[in-house]
Amino acid sequence: MPNQSAFYSLRQLLTLLLFMRNVRYMLVDNVTWLLIILTLPTQNATARMRIWRGLKSLGCAALRDGAWLLPETLATRPELEALADETRAAGGTAWVLRLDAEDAQSAAFRGMFDRSSEYADLLADMAHFDPLAENVTTANKTLKALRRRYETLVEQDYFPGTGKVEAEAQLLTLEAMLTSRLSPNEPHSQDGQPERLSLADFQKQTWATRQDLWVDRLASAWLIRRFIDRKARFVWLQHVKDCPASALGFDFDGAHFTHIGHRVTFETLLASFGLESDAALMRIGAIVHALDVGGEAPEAAGVETLLKGLKARVQDDDVLLKQGGQMLDDLYAAFASQ
Repeated sequence: MPNQSAFYSLRQLLTLLLFMRNVRYMLVDNVTWLLIILTLPTQNATARMRIWRGLKSLGCAALRDGAWLLPETLATRPELEALADETRAAGGTAWVLRLDAEDAQSAAFRGMFDRSSEYADLLADMAHFDPLAENVTTANKTLKALRRRYETLVEQDYFPGTGKVEAEAQLLTLEAMLTSRLSPNEPHSQDGQPERLSLADFQKQTWATRQDLWVDRLASAWLIRRFIDRKARFVWLQHVKDCPASALGFDFDGAHFTHIGHRVTFETLLASFGLESDAALMRIGAIVHALDVGGEAPEAAGVETLLKGLKARVQDDDVLLKQGGQMLDDLYAAFASQ
């Protein structure tokens, strides 16, 4: 069971770090404002509702009926212009105007975008959420709903302050606690750098990792058999403590190959065996990293969808490796040809 007090200490550190990260947003005083003035179409109720929802989703502040305000950003102007175009196409009228407000007026406008009470409501609901609740499935669904509420609020928060920082830190803490329950055997990152090894010393070996393969384990097993040890034999462990002493463990705490520094196991294997010069493998590594611990990789969502489909159809880990390996073969060929 995770140590709850340890997570709360972590939350205090996260709050400080996130506050420092967000300070630059809190110091912006020179704001240009956009005003959209609408006369909504009278004959098209569907269009009226769609336009109204568009204004609400952007977090516009209502100055009066038909007049809505937003700070100008790279995103808000095209969004408002699109709503204006839609309004005119539906038979209404619309103008988007820029306002250069005086300091006092601008301060009053900013007050209309104060989200502190909404963050307070979210934090209150987080305080009632128990990541150690008996029904972990329900807890996971509830936490995902809290995450969606937070993300929606952030999208409408043009002047983030301490409320955002506190909510983000609390959410990350709760997610870390629940993740430790959902995936108790996920490896923790080790300090240091991967040891440089010779391929010749790792041939015809037995390799072992946790059963029920997912992204990092599946991709690492594929990498081992495809590029490191073509005669590799695999053991899928129900409990990592049962790993044979003669086997090379990977992707669990105490394994020969696991997360090191910022690298997931797949990336550790790349570095250990001098495979980082292969651009196609590095691109696959970025996808594995994004799906395992987070990050950006344009193809990650598509690969995740395919893996979910494969997992829904196949439960046997040997078959998963064979069929998932074919998918990774195709992905490697595509990247290598570019």
